[in-house]
Parts: sequence; structure tokens; C-alpha cells
Amino acid sequence: MSARPAKDADVTQVVGHFINGVDVADNGRTLPVTNPATGQVTKHVAMASAKTVERAIAAAQDAFPAWRNTPPQRRAKVMFRFKQLLEERADDIVALLTSEHGKVLDDAMGEFSRGVEIVDYACGIAELLKGEHAKNVGPNIDSWSELHPLGVVAGITPFNFPAMVPMWMFPMAIACGNTFILKPSEKDPSAPMLVGHLLSEAGLPDGVFNIVNGDKEAVDTLLNDARVQAISFVGSTPIAEYIYATGTKNGKRIQALGGAKNHAIVMPDADIDNAVSALMGAAYGSCGERCMAISVAVCVGDNTADTIVAKLSEALQDLKVGNGADANNDMGPLVTQVHHDKVRGYVDLGVEEGADLVVDGRNLTVAGHEDGFFLGACLFDRVTPDMRIYQEEIFGPVLCVVRVESQEHAMQLINDHEYGNGTCIFTRDGEAARYFADNIQVGMVGINVPLPVPVALHSFGGWKRSLFGDLYAYGPDSVRFYTRRKTITQRWPSGGVREKAQFSFPSHS
Repeated sequence: MSARPAKDADVTQVVGHFINGVDVADNGRTLPVTNPATGQVTKHVAMASAKTVERAIAAAQDAFPAWRNTPPQRRAKVMFRFKQLLEERADDIVALLTSEHGKVLDDAMGEFSRGVEIVDYACGIAELLKGEHAKNVGPNIDSWSELHPLGVVAGITPFNFPAMVPMWMFPMAIACGNTFILKPSEKDPSAPMLVGHLLSEAGLPDGVFNIVNGDKEAVDTLLNDARVQAISFVGSTPIAEYIYATGTKNGKRIQALGGAKNHAIVMPDADIDNAVSALMGAAYGSCGERCMAISVAVCVGDNTADTIVAKLSEALQDLKVGNGADANNDMGPLVTQVHHDKVRGYVDLGVEEGADLVVDGRNLTVAGHEDGFFLGACLFDRVTPDMRIYQEEIFGPVLCVVRVESQEHAMQLINDHEYGNGTCIFTRDGEAARYFADNIQVGMVGINVPLPVPVALHSFGGWKRSLFGDLYAYGPDSVRFYTRRKTITQRWPSGGVREKAQFSFPSHS
């Protein structure tokens, strides 16, 4: 993590870890935590050693037997109380999100609210864990299935949603009877730490939920420890692939969500003004630091493209960029100086590759925040599929416009891309929309909805190199991921009757 250390050397607060219900200090390595709007270091975060991570695993292992035997209704009561506490502390959590990630307050509240939806879903765990029963599957034989927790499970989460993405994981994992270890991003650790304390306040037994802040050493310890049964991950595709390969090699259940390059098709018959408004929010909201952000607008026909580019260029003149803590702003800074420089480098690359940079945000300066990590909105036109700015995930406020002649051509571009996370189409034509939904090779699809993030009762996940593993995040798939099925078949012979040995395979004959 890069910062401007000269005027920040006196910052001494260190965010440690949360293990077995208490804060745990770590006297080893630390990294700075920066306010992206000011460029100033506000605190430091401890990097857990392997020994510290093993301490958290041991705490979770010790807590598992009692927690797995806790009735689901009692687990649900903890979730109900946790949800109440989250809502009571919403403003505090949102303020932490803005001060460490940089996103504007409205966006931070939206993130928080979507996370709470998953907690709400977990409150119904008693219904979700009901097994299945079949009577007389054979002569006097009954059979039923049960869902059993796995044991110690872990989650590794990214910087862009430090509250919501952890809540995609641990509420359902815990409600299913597992114990959990969270390794959040070291860039914005304070919101997850507050959430951990609220879980304890809600009555969760010590050791059921633990937090270790750290880097690759912590991640590798979780991947290689045999006591950890499953790991959920959200982040970039190269790391997702590493998590999946290493974890499955070690016999773990892995769910690793990777990167994205989300396309929006704009058809000639679309409501252009509404499409422009939708693209503004989907491309530049949260400074583009979303795995569901629209980063490519595929315009069908030059007239469509010309209109979209002109209206976007005009709308971007009114985009308010500044400190996320100011409710009047639409977009805040990027999360760190390193990430800022990376995104700016992609804009430079796009110019070198020959794309038309219609709106250039590289030289934006925010008065009073000259040291902040601000990059203005950027809009490229006439981007082609051979360009790196088209192929690679930029993760910043950069929208690429690609021009095609037909819906089929637009869909072929999307289907050919290595990522398959999210996509949408803007159209008034029901036939075109239905054809798109049926034939596009992407996991989450919107029809006039630019960010088709599934609600809590569905599940979130992409296709192709956007997901490694078989099960999506949260929703019904989370029950499948965090439990294993056991099927019991029983028969009680009649008393006093000696039965002959049966040497044929059991059947219904």
C-alpha cells in the first residue's frame, strides 16, 4: 500500500485481530491504512503471522462442536440480534467505509444495506436446513437426508466492499453451524472489525467468528491448514485461480470469484436518455471499483454510438468528484495511490493503442484534497477488441465504447471474452431481450438493469474465468456450499423373525 508518509509518521493506532471474542495485538509487520480523499495515513493494520492465524484456527476448531450442536433456531436468534445491532450502528459502519475506501456516503449505505439483506436471509436458517424424508422406500425401510456443517471455514475478501462481501459469506456459514475465520482486505480493515464486535454483542459464542488481518502469509496458512474445510474468496482472477488450485489440491471446498469485464449492449431502439443515466451510475459509481461495474458499452450502429458518446460526454461535465464524506459528491477517490497509478496507466495505454479519449479525467484536482487519490471520469470511443483496455479489467472510472453493426455481433464479443460475470442490454424489444437472456454466456444478466446483482434469496456468481468452483455466493448455493449432505436409511426387522441373507444388490424388486 502506498501513502504519503512524511506528514503521517506520528500515526500510532494499530488495527489488530479479533480471535476468540477479544482483540489480539500483533507485534510483527504492519501496513498503513490511508484515507484516500486526503492521502493521509490514519492508522496501521497488523499483518498476521502464521502463528496468529493458527491461533484463530484453533479457536474456531474448539468452538465448533458446541456450535454445530446449537439448534438452528438459536443460531437464528443470534442473527436477528446481529441484524438489529447492524442497523443501529449503520452510520458508524458507513463512515468507516467512506474514510478507508473512499466511496461516497450513499454508495457506502447501499453496500451496507445489501450486506444486511444476507443477514436477513440467514435468519431463516431453520427452514433452509430442513432435510428430506421418504417413508417406505423399500419394505419397511425409511430414508432421509440431513445437512451437516463442514467445520472451520474461512473467507478472504477484497477492498472494494469491505462490509458487504464478508456478509456474503459469514452469516450463512455461521447459521449453518460452521465456525468462521475472516481475512479482510488490509486496505480498509476497520468496518469488518466493528462487525466482529457486533456479532459478539449479539450473543455469538467466542471463537465462532474470528478475524485475522494479513497478506499472503495469512492466506497461505489458511490454504494449507488441514483444519480449514472450505474457503470463499472474492478478488482478481489470478488470485482466485491460485486460491482454487491450492485449496482443492489440499482437499478443501473452494468458491473463488474472480474478475470481470462487464458489457452493456445499447440497441438502436433503447431509451437512450435512461440508458445514459444507467451507464453513468454503472460505470462511474464507486469510482468503477466494482466487479459488476459496466466497463464496456457496445453500441449497435454508429448513430447509437454517436448519441451515447455525445450524451455521456455532456453528463460527465456535471459529475461531482470529491471527498466521499461530502454527500453532494457523486464519485470519490480510488482506494490507494498505487491503484490510482495503475488505472491512470491504463488510460495512457488506451491513448497509445489508438482509442479516442473523448473525456480525459487524468488531470483532475480536487480543491483542498490535492493529495487525495482522485482520477476523473474517463470515456473512450472507438475501442476495438484487440486493445488491452478492452481485454483487461481496469477497475476504475473508465468506460470503453465499442461500435458494432448488429446484436449478434455484440453478443459474440461478450461470449468470446474470457470473463462472464455480469452483462445487460438496453432495448424496448422483448424478442431481442429474450434472445439475449437465453443465449448470452454470462452468469448475471440485466434487461434494462445495468447492475443485475441478485438479491439475497438468489445467488451471486459469474461464468468462465469469473468463477472457480461449482457454487455461487450467498442465497441457496450458500447452504449447499457450507454444508454436506448425509443420507440415512433405516429398517427395523420384526422381532423374533430370522431373515435370510441377501446377496443381491438392494433394489425395489
